[in-house]
Parts: sequence; structure tokens; C-alpha cells
Amino acid sequence: MNVDCKDIQELIKAKNLKVTPQRIVVLEAIYSLQNHPTAEQIIDFIHQKHPSIAVGTVYKTLDTFVGHGVIRKVLTDEDIMRYDGILEHHHHLYNESNGEIRDYINEELDEMLKTYFEKNGIEGYKINSITLHINGKSINK
Repeated sequence: MNVDCKDIQELIKAKNLKVTPQRIVVLEAIYSLQNHPTAEQIIDFIHQKHPSIAVGTVYKTLDTFVGHGVIRKVLTDEDIMRYDGILEHHHHLYNESNGEIRDYINEELDEMLKTYFEKNGIEGYKINSITLHINGKSINK
């Protein structure tokens, strides 16, 4: 996902957060790395250009971003925390062979799920959103 520095600043401001160089760098890293990076991957990426940014600052910034809805956490089946900078509704395809997580958008599936749960519901539970984590393995064709 290509996002420039100005867009990143506007996104941070829109979430009522102070724009700091560290926050810009962390969000740039998430968008540059794509594919739902781990905190360690984000830190390694940042330290290539900004070795003075503390590891604790990166973790605190990630937590702040999650808490303010700038990014989302994605937990893998191996209990590895990854980060997602795409806020639009989507599902995740988890490749069990290599650990890759891909975004999956399918409006027909979304409508089918919405219709099903509107009709059937879950007793004693109010559904706010539905996001699937689809596990599988790549097949070579």
C-alpha cells in the first residue's frame, strides 16, 4: 500500500493523536512492509534508517495506534501478533505453509454472512461485525 508522509500525518491527526516523527516512522514501516508485519519486523525495518528509535517507543506506538483505531492487531494460530494497516472491512487468508497473511475482500460473502446472522442470530449475543480468518495452504497450479 503506497501512502505518503502527508497521508500518514493526516491519518494520525484524524485519530486525535499528536503527530510525532516516531509515529510517522512506525506507520510508514507498517505500510511499507505490508503483509501484516510483526513488531520485530517493524523494529528491524525502522532501525535500518532510524537506529536511534527505541524498541520500547515502537511497542508503545503500536499499542497507541491499536487503541485509537489507526491499525489493527491480527493474531496468528501460532500466537504471533501481527499488525494490519488496512482499516477497510476485509477478511484474512492465512497460509499454513509459510505463515503469510493476505487480505481477502468479497462483498458477496459479506452480504451472505450478514443475511444469515440477521435471520438466525446467536441467542444472547449482539453481533457488531464479522471478520473471517480463513486457514489453508497454497496450491501450485
